Amino acid sequence: MAGEKCAFENIFSFKTLPTKKFSFLQDKEVTEFLMKWSMLGRISAHSYSFDHNFSSYSSDRFVQCFFRDPIVASSLRRVEAGVWVPVDQKAVSVSVAVVPCTKVSMDLFDPLYSCGILRPSGHILKCFHDVYPDYDELRQMLQDEDSEHYGVLGREQRGEFLFLLFKHLCLGGELCQYEDTIDPYISVTKKIYKDLISVQKDPETKKISVVSTVLKVCARDESGRRFPGTQEEEQTFAYLIVDPFKRHATLFCHFYGVGNFTV
Repeated sequence: MAGEKCAFENIFSFKTLPTKKFSFLQDKEVTEFLMKWSMLGRISAHSYSFDHNFSSYSSDRFVQCFFRDPIVASSLRRVEAGVWVPVDQKAVSVSVAVVPCTKVSMDLFDPLYSCGILRPSGHILKCFHDVYPDYDELRQMLQDEDSEHYGVLGREQRGEFLFLLFKHLCLGGELCQYEDTIDPYISVTKKIYKDLISVQKDPETKKISVVSTVLKVCARDESGRRFPGTQEEEQTFAYLIVDPFKRHATLFCHFYGVGNFTV
């Protein structure tokens, strides 16, 4: 079996899905924005198949098996001293946090258009900041709890994967060139979210719902090295997105730093 025994009742084994392509990484408009935001080449999505039924209560076990699987370990890369290096070693410890993911439309962001951080045209209002002269009301609302607009979205809304994805894109990479309008952030968020998340329609009610489970993950090997990054940084992140029906898991990552690379 590909998977190493995980000190758990059920063992998950994984195989890479090299033919699985993500349209957002092939979309010229998206990749141009990712380059502008200093994220191109540092943001990636890779899919794997697995061999047992998944349920959210088995998330810890699933992630343990994922990072201890030799096929997974051999496929992973991380950035050290500005260069890509193989992960190689299997994880000895992992941290897992279930991320709420229920949204099937972009109406989560509707309050942003009427709370005072945008002009009617969608242009983002600038604001004073001691360190960043080009700071704006959108980034302040996303990051600063003291912002007068911070509460326009509640704790539950801010916990949604859709919001976290939007926030990651708005904050960008180390050399990010920020947008003057909100439209590119909304557009790219929608395309990536649609690419990563699986939904289903109830045949009776016709209601569409998310079937994916999103897990924010981090792993350490025997040497104490961390995946996805060696340092704590909000913009270095890894989400494992599980489709329980297809038995597919997608690792969606970004490594904060300078320079464009190909994973």
